[in-house]
Amino acid sequence: MSTVPSPPQPGPHTSNEAHDVARWQGRLPPLLSAVAGTVDVIGFLSLKLFTAHITGNLVVIAALLVRGGPPNLAQILAVPVFIVAVAAVWLIAKGLDRRGPALARPLLLVQFLLLTCVLIVSVIYHPAENPRGLMAGIAAMTAVSAMACQFAFLRLALPVAPSTAVMTGNLTNTVLSLLDTLSGREPLIEGASERLKKTLGLVIGFLAGCIVGAAAVSWLGVWAWSLPVVLAAVAVALVPGRRAQSA
Repeated sequence: MSTVPSPPQPGPHTSNEAHDVARWQGRLPPLLSAVAGTVDVIGFLSLKLFTAHITGNLVVIAALLVRGGPPNLAQILAVPVFIVAVAAVWLIAKGLDRRGPALARPLLLVQFLLLTCVLIVSVIYHPAENPRGLMAGIAAMTAVSAMACQFAFLRLALPVAPSTAVMTGNLTNTVLSLLDTLSGREPLIEGASERLKKTLGLVIGFLAGCIVGAAAVSWLGVWAWSLPVVLAAVAVALVPGRRAQSA
């Protein structure tokens, strides 16, 4: 008489692996918020456009068109470049044939390389001296592509994570979750205290990135882009490689 084998029970290695994945997934969004904050403020101060907020560029373009001022060509190109960059990230993910967290390290590496290219262009060509020039446009579009990679990364590798660049929704969730937590009554939002921890960390990370990024522009000049490069490198190092994840 044959017996039906019992399903494998999760062992200590499986539990430890799940814990490790949950740990880096919890640490990564605030760090990426800091990356977005530095990139956005450095791009705005030195290249005169929003590199992480495409909505901001659309608002500026519309305002300039209505008031008669010529829009910055880089602001117009930011929208189609963002779309193409997101599509390119999707193609990379399909080519790697990976899903979910397994995509984290390669996509973060792409973002790191793009930001490194922005730093190289900035140091060699000083695009901030001519924000409407060719090299400024190349630097700006590369920075936009890096942020597009980050947006796509979150949707493909960490779909449950909130946005790390658009703070309006995060700030709304922070305020509502804080009020629910302090009220002492049945919360209107399920898991208010846990949601508060997540969104508050994102808002603080982005704000800190903006402040430090603005200071870097004043103190470091063209080397200010080294700040998001270092933060992006930390993000890559935070995620274990595929072998480590499958060990």
